[in-house]
Amino acid sequence: MDAALKHAPMDTPLAETHRTAGANMGEWFGCALPSDFGDWQAEYRFARKTVALLDKNYRAYLGFAGPDRVRYLNAILTNNIKDLKPGEGVASLFLNPQGRIQAEIETYAEADKLFCVSFALIREKLIPALDHFIIMDDVMLTDESGKFGTLALEGPQAAGITKALCGLEITEMAELSWRQANVGAIPCRIVRRSSGGIPGVEFLCEQSQLRALWNGLSHAAKLSGGGPAGYTALNALRLEAGVPWFGYDFGEKQIPHEAGLEKSHISYTKGCYTGQEIVERVRSRGQVNRVRALFQLSVAELPGAETPIIFDGKEIGYLTRASYSPEFQANIAMGYIRREQSAVGSIVQIRGANAAVISPR
Repeated sequence: MDAALKHAPMDTPLAETHRTAGANMGEWFGCALPSDFGDWQAEYRFARKTVALLDKNYRAYLGFAGPDRVRYLNAILTNNIKDLKPGEGVASLFLNPQGRIQAEIETYAEADKLFCVSFALIREKLIPALDHFIIMDDVMLTDESGKFGTLALEGPQAAGITKALCGLEITEMAELSWRQANVGAIPCRIVRRSSGGIPGVEFLCEQSQLRALWNGLSHAAKLSGGGPAGYTALNALRLEAGVPWFGYDFGEKQIPHEAGLEKSHISYTKGCYTGQEIVERVRSRGQVNRVRALFQLSVAELPGAETPIIFDGKEIGYLTRASYSPEFQANIAMGYIRREQSAVGSIVQIRGANAAVISPR
């Protein structure tokens, strides 16, 4: 985990709602969010079998207006911003000149604005870093983090519930595309987001409406055999799918190819951007010395971040995050390892016991 994640956790808009409901709160992405609502494995099954409701209020929201907004963001982010049409979105990275990852940023195109989503944890550092690049550009950056909040539905019934609530067929939407719709009387931005492979939905609304939206979505989820889920379950789900988390599994220590983000977060045809020289150099060389991998562990106790990975008596990497996996019926972990030992089936040692490199499920 990045050092920045060790600050005191920030309360999120629904923190008191969760505490009142008996949630066990924890620190996730630097924010006070539910670890569980009493039974994390039942919540895991909601996401696998029916539907899980998630509080995603660890985010920062930034608006970019002005005639140069597209050119400006396209010149500092790794993915293609200039070809986004209203209703479309894309995930990018913000790099420093040495190619190290400073932020993960989603950009959504509106008719007269670009709306960006990142992490509240790095907001105070990110805004001046982005503002630094507004030199001769006619761009206005606004911090809208106090205005909005996000909830999400994940699981096989997420699409059906969304259609029943607001008439949108999200299975016909592209990933990260969005539409405006009402959930009851609450105006929402509906985004397709399918981190686990099954179409999921995010609902962005004004913070003043967030509690009412939580209550409505919770009622709909429970009617479908699901319910609220905390981040202990989500941590297991994301690890099983091999999905890395910013601040945990990648950040300032990594360049995109080490983190395995070169296909999802980078355009190689868009033109220049900050850090591009390093990215292109790595691509032309064809490899990096270390890569992100997933491991099945044989130790009973979950190892912490920075736990060393050993091969042939030598330290060849470290772990970033771990969880018990109901799917693998074992503890699993993500981490970085020398490329030579990263093939599926390779055996390394973690905390004195064998661990195998595995593929996500």
